[in-house]
This record gives sequence, C-alpha cells and structure tokens, in this order.
Amino acid sequence: MSVVPLSAIARPRGLAARLLLLACACLLLAGFTHSRARGLTDPASALGERLAAPGGVSPLLPGAKIDALLATIPTRSGHVLTPDGVSVFWRALDPGDYRMRYAWQGAQGGQRQRMDYTLSLQAPAYPIAARGTVILLHGWMMDGGSLLPWSVELAERGYRTIAVDLRNHGRSGAGPSGYGTREAADVVAVLRQLRAQGEVTGPLHVMGVSYGAATAIFTARDLGAQVDDLQLGGVVAMESFDNAGRAIRDMVPHMLQRAPDSLREWASAQWLRWRYDPHTLDAAIADADRRLALDLDRVDVGAALAQAPACVLLIHGRDDAHVPVAHGRALAAAAPRARYLELPGEDHLSLPMRLDRLAPVVEDWFARTPGNGGGACPQPLPPGRA
Repeated sequence: MSVVPLSAIARPRGLAARLLLLACACLLLAGFTHSRARGLTDPASALGERLAAPGGVSPLLPGAKIDALLATIPTRSGHVLTPDGVSVFWRALDPGDYRMRYAWQGAQGGQRQRMDYTLSLQAPAYPIAARGTVILLHGWMMDGGSLLPWSVELAERGYRTIAVDLRNHGRSGAGPSGYGTREAADVVAVLRQLRAQGEVTGPLHVMGVSYGAATAIFTARDLGAQVDDLQLGGVVAMESFDNAGRAIRDMVPHMLQRAPDSLREWASAQWLRWRYDPHTLDAAIADADRRLALDLDRVDVGAALAQAPACVLLIHGRDDAHVPVAHGRALAAAAPRARYLELPGEDHLSLPMRLDRLAPVVEDWFARTPGNGGGACPQPLPPGRA
C-alpha cells in the first residue's frame, strides 16, 4: 500500500482553511467526548480496544461489488456454532466453469492502492469433477467475500471452495480474538461439522491471507495429519505474521503514518499521534492482553508452523510495510519443512490480489502436495513476473 505522509497533503488557505480546521476540531472534540464517555481518554486504552477487536470493516473492502458478484453465481452458506459459542458463517462454491475474467488494477497515477479489480462471472455452463476442498481464511477487518477471486479461480480448477468469516468479522458472531489461536479452533469445528454434512470432500487444503494466514498455520497444527477420515493436503499462508506482539509493534507506527481515508480517520490518527510515545504501544498491547486474557507476545506462529505436519507454502511481498518481510523470513527459518516465496514489488495489499502471478503457484502446490504429512514437501513453482 503506498503511503502519503500528511505533511505532503496541500494545506487549504483562507476561509476554506478555517472551515476545514473548524470541522477537524469538531471531529476531534466529538471523538474525545465519545472516548471519555466510554472511559477511553487514555490513548493506550483506546488503541488496546482496537487491537482486541476490529472496529468495523476496512474501507478498502468493496463490499457492494462483492455482494453483486456473489448474486450472479450459485453458492450455499450457513452457520456453525463452535464449542466457544461463536456462530461462524461459511459460504461454499462448487467446482464449475464460471468464465471468470479478472484483472487487478493496482495503483494508478500515484494514488493509494485499494482492493480495486475488474471481475466478471457467469453461472457455470457445466460442472467440473471435484479434486478436493479448499478452506479460505481472510485478513483483519475483511471477510470471506474479500477472497472471492480466489474462490472462483480455485473452483474453476476443480476445487470446492469454502470461505469462512472469522469470529468478529463479516456475518460471524463475536468472541475474544485469538490472533489465529481461537480462530483456528473455530475453523476445526466448522470443518468437522461441514464434513458431517458432506460439504468437505476429498483432499483438504487451507489457504489464508494475513490474519487468516496465521489462522491457517494454527489450523494446520491443530488438525494434525487429518480431520476424521479426511486427508489434509497443502497449506498456503500469504503474508502471515511470526509473532502477534511483534506484528502489532511493526504495524501500528506504519498505520499512523498512512494517508487517511476520511476526516474522521484523520482526526483519530492525529489524536493518537499527539498522545503517542514509545511506551504507549506497549501499554496498548498490555491492555489488549487483559481484554483478551491472552499474552500477544506469546502468540508464536513460528512455533505452531514447526509443529504442523502439513506442507506449508509461505508467500510474502518484499515491499510489505504492514507485516514486514522479516516476519515471513523468520517463519521460514522456524520450519525447515515449510517452503518460502518472496515476491519483489508486492506489498501487503497487492500480493493476495495478484492471481496472475500466484494462481499457477497455488494450484500446483495443492496438486503436488502429499497428504497426511507424508513424503517430502515439493518445491513451489516460481511466481510469474510482475
């Protein structure tokens, strides 16, 4: 994601400037009053609350476009109530020829990148023989629909795809966030229920992006070699963090410097910047720990990866500023059985959107990965050129 410092934004002059400053002051005052009413005048508490649970849907998610596309193809969906009491939403897409036409538009004219792509679909003209099932896990402040291009791409290659809304996201219910740990337990519960319903058939593969990638790794560890009588095949983890606490310390300073999407976001970021000091983030993480009854500095994805019997393909963008590439390299070093691809020129937003570069890699990985943790993990295909 390209970042524009606030200092680079042209300052309005004259009456317009005064009106804008007045509006910003009102927003800041409203935000301060709202926070004070909720006992969140301490910036560490405000940030800790945000770290404990997403504050809504990312403005980068084109929800209306995704819903319109989903309405053009036949899907099945439902909820599974997990042992934690969280209602988890899932949506399945059967193998078929959807005549997908997809193009990632990326950034144009120096503008910030968004999840902007062109995609056209049609109901399948004929079914395709099933090769297995792929579970798709999305990132923070996203939902299963954010992986619609991957759902269709893999369905056209013969896989039934099941996109899951993680707890606190999309159509799923609320529960304490686990930064992949509790979410993985939810996914295992969903898999067992869908297996009993006949939705999960053949070799089972898992693919996750960002927060969903960490969840995919914990899921692979928790599943072991198989689910009931299902063969666990390959896992693809795009841009996962290595350690939750470290990821937050890397991500938050970057997010505070990124260009805002709205005046409200600008005001909120300004307030945090004015109150931010080197101790604020540690205090915010400690606050989130208390809210979640979880030690974020001990959420160790690398350790889970080393314990997972499945073949895991790690993919990271070299230009990632949200979850820096050091996380991907650390994961690769933690698990010799894992395979690692690093793509120059790709960042946290662009990487999972580059089906042109990565779809052949992912499809080949699933096709060649041995199940039940048996045999040597294959070397992945080199990614396509940018």
